[in-house]
Amino acid sequence: MGSVALGRSGIGDRGTVQGTLSRRQLLKIGTVVAGCGLVPTAAVAALRVPYAPERSLKFYNLHTGESLSTVYCVNGRYIEGALSEINYLMRDFRANEVKAIDPRLLDLLYSLNRKLVTQQPFHLISGYRSPATNAMLAAHSEGVARHSLHIEGKAADIRVPDRSLWEVWRASMELLSGGVGYYPRSDFVHVDVGRVRFW
Repeated sequence: MGSVALGRSGIGDRGTVQGTLSRRQLLKIGTVVAGCGLVPTAAVAALRVPYAPERSLKFYNLHTGESLSTVYCVNGRYIEGALSEINYLMRDFRANEVKAIDPRLLDLLYSLNRKLVTQQPFHLISGYRSPATNAMLAAHSEGVARHSLHIEGKAADIRVPDRSLWEVWRASMELLSGGVGYYPRSDFVHVDVGRVRFW
């Protein structure tokens, strides 16, 4: 959130701000204050990825038994080698097809990990899905969207070993970073970086 300028006057002798606010600046402040009243405080704090010199993720792929612990971003720059490792781990294991996973999804998972305060890896049920795999799953389940964001590398179905599914679902919703689905029968939470929606 940008700061509002207070004119040219600066700080007075007693540490008080001097100068006047323009009408536009007052409107900006009013909009910010009103917005904060409508959006939960936790959501406002989580709108941006928490700053860290290094962002890391841990995964365990339930279908292949593969594990990965990697630093994928350093000082705001994504690391190509780490992204390639993540892309491979999150591949469509049925078709053995790899697609680039959207870095925004990785940042969402990083933020979720920080919010859950856990050292456990994400247990991955589904990452990228090829169009053929998605069509096959959609034909056998009403819960699979025909135009799923999994096809675009923008969605993951996950669970976290030391957190209840409900905790993962609620924390994901509070991030307001995309779609969040709750699937207790299948024991996973769906997260994606599409428009914000919950089910």
